[in-house]
Amino acid sequence: MSDVLGAMLRQAGQYLATGDQRAAEALLRRTLAQAPGQPDALVMLGVALAMRDAHGDAVLAFDGALRARPGLPQAMAQKARSLDALDRRDEAVALAEAAGRGAQDAYSLDTAGVVLTHAGLHEKAAALYARAAKAGGTPGYHYNHAMSLVYLGRFDEARKAFRECLARDPQHGPAWAGLVQITKQTPEQNEIPRLTALAQRMAGDRIALHAIGHALAKAHEDIGDPAQAMAWLLRAKAGIRKPGGEAIDAALFSAAEASLSVRIPGAAQGAPIFVTGMPRTGTTLTERILSSHSAIASAGELGDLPAVLKAITGLRSSRLLTGQLVAAAGEADPDTVGSSYMARVAKRLGIDGRFVDKLPENIFLAPLILRTLPEARVICLKRHPADTVLGNYRQAFAPGAGDVDYAFDLAETARYVVRFEAMVRRFAEALPADRFILVRYEDIVGDLEMQVRRMLAFCGLAFEEACLRFEENAAPVATASAAQVRRPINAEGVGRWRRYRPAIDAALRILIDGGAMEENELG
Repeated sequence: MSDVLGAMLRQAGQYLATGDQRAAEALLRRTLAQAPGQPDALVMLGVALAMRDAHGDAVLAFDGALRARPGLPQAMAQKARSLDALDRRDEAVALAEAAGRGAQDAYSLDTAGVVLTHAGLHEKAAALYARAAKAGGTPGYHYNHAMSLVYLGRFDEARKAFRECLARDPQHGPAWAGLVQITKQTPEQNEIPRLTALAQRMAGDRIALHAIGHALAKAHEDIGDPAQAMAWLLRAKAGIRKPGGEAIDAALFSAAEASLSVRIPGAAQGAPIFVTGMPRTGTTLTERILSSHSAIASAGELGDLPAVLKAITGLRSSRLLTGQLVAAAGEADPDTVGSSYMARVAKRLGIDGRFVDKLPENIFLAPLILRTLPEARVICLKRHPADTVLGNYRQAFAPGAGDVDYAFDLAETARYVVRFEAMVRRFAEALPADRFILVRYEDIVGDLEMQVRRMLAFCGLAFEEACLRFEENAAPVATASAAQVRRPINAEGVGRWRRYRPAIDAALRILIDGGAMEENELG
């Protein structure tokens, strides 16, 4: 490699590192004009293209690099990432695993790990993250490693990995949030002084303050100060929600309710059990209970059904589901949708038999699920509307997560819950009772065995004692409930909303006026 070419590649690398995609792409195209087929330049060009979501073009660039240098781990890992973004998950997983076997650099190992995480292959991802953390000192590699350990329930190791991240970047907000989330704070021993000082220093950075504010909210809640917890949540959420999200959500609810017009065939016994509902309503708990049964496997939160619908309809979106997609899905051939979904799950996860797909957003597809998968059962979790509002608002969803964008505004969260309650009431009235049921979180907490028996009977399965000991289930948990569901059943989250009054009274009024909550519950 000439000195001039090497200098151009180093400069392009600096542009990529600082996020200057346009400058990087322009320089790399000039570089390739001088050195056609140069594999390092092609890999970097692919990364630059992926930065602006041109993943199809990125794949072509990575293919060029692999033709020039077969087996190049950097090209394989980055191509896997773009294939994943294009919903070509089977190809992405195979390539990520191959890249992981050959890669030595931390960036490729971490990238391959992210692809495997998206596919729910958490044990394999954790091994790659561990190698990436060892090979490179970047804080993000240690953070990804820590989160993978949380998903696997290895909390002591996760705390160590979070500390490794913070040793390299003491202002890493997500690492602080992750550490506090899995570490009970007490009046005698807590991170509140350090985090408060950090929040003051980062007051002008809304994204950083979002993570730090959530960590402080959890810490104050742990020590019994819900007023301060809510004050920090309000600061953390301020200015995050983007305009226009409420109309997009309304269109999704409308399309989902309109889909009740599809013809639903009779029931059959078979594989998929869809656990759905709003986030923070007990969906992960329910999935753990069911997958503790000897005949049921856990598939995690699969995005496969929305991905199949996007592929069939040709509609793409940064959101998991849109009203347009749900409406178009009603016109798709049901056999094609059902067989495509089952083939994707079987090929990637190797599941042969009953399994749980615990993607909460699948609730919007409930009528379509029952149409396209006659053997499917849909369980929708419900929780007291006020606790649902608070639980979603308390959750540190990533800024920019469009499907849950409502959760960055307390009033909009309440309006979203009102829409959800109305929709699932209609579903329960219209859908076959042997295919769709509502399960209340409070009922699970109040009488675990009765609800376990009810859900298993609904799924056509015999009762097993192991379902009552769901906390012993060793399968990975890649949701916000990763720590909670590894403890026995408890009622500590029931009625939590009462402790946050009067700060949430305006949201409660929205619930009452919308018919989701009774006035007399205010006491």
